[in-house]
Amino acid sequence: MSTVLYDRDGAVVRITINRPEAMNAFDLATARELATRFEEFDADDALRVAILTGAGDKAFCAGADLKKMHGGSHDGGIGELWDHEKQVRLGQKLQVAKPVIAAVNGYCLAGGLEMALGCDLRIASTTASFGCPEVRWSILHGFGAMRLPRTVGMSVAMEMLLTGERIDAARAYEVGLVSRIVSPEALLPTATQMAERIGQNGPLAIKLTKELAWRGLHQHPEEALRYYAAVTALIHQTDDAKEGPRAFSEKRTPSFRGR
Repeated sequence: MSTVLYDRDGAVVRITINRPEAMNAFDLATARELATRFEEFDADDALRVAILTGAGDKAFCAGADLKKMHGGSHDGGIGELWDHEKQVRLGQKLQVAKPVIAAVNGYCLAGGLEMALGCDLRIASTTASFGCPEVRWSILHGFGAMRLPRTVGMSVAMEMLLTGERIDAARAYEVGLVSRIVSPEALLPTATQMAERIGQNGPLAIKLTKELAWRGLHQHPEEALRYYAAVTALIHQTDDAKEGPRAFSEKRTPSFRGR
């Protein structure tokens, strides 16, 4: 049975970490397959948005499978696992141009939280909890430690990173880690509805808007403005940029073609 499920529905794909017996913790094979699936999604012009979630109702992802890492049952050394694990951390080595929504059900811990932080939107069920427990095992949260302060602020991030304690969904919403909290049964329908709404918009504009937002976190304002001017000049030359205003004036739904 595959440890990563890939379910297409129109312009939306749902990518599910399928190891519920291990709280959807990922081993080397799962990390490799996740990276492959996200690359497949990004390269498929028919797909507009991805939803990342975990199988079952207990966990989104509990991070790397420490039992396999230290139990000698994986097919490579510990260093190899960490190397491939980094490839699936969205926003680090694995760059995905299209929007990704994290639908967080249950535990979202360690590397699982890092993956959620690499998504563009995060929706949580009322049963979700978030944490960075690595320091308890003398391991670094790494990439997540660099991104978490930008998401929730330094004080909240340091409390999570240094204590290793979890926060619940209500606290995650309060500090801006997630944008919505819904009941467990409404989690995937809500994520799907949001994905479909995003998918109705101009795909080129969506990609470039995502790029502008992420670049804005790191670039000097003047550099960011120069990039904005450059991509604006490019997108105004596309067919979609002509179709959007035309559809608006004709009072109809635009037909975007991604070019």
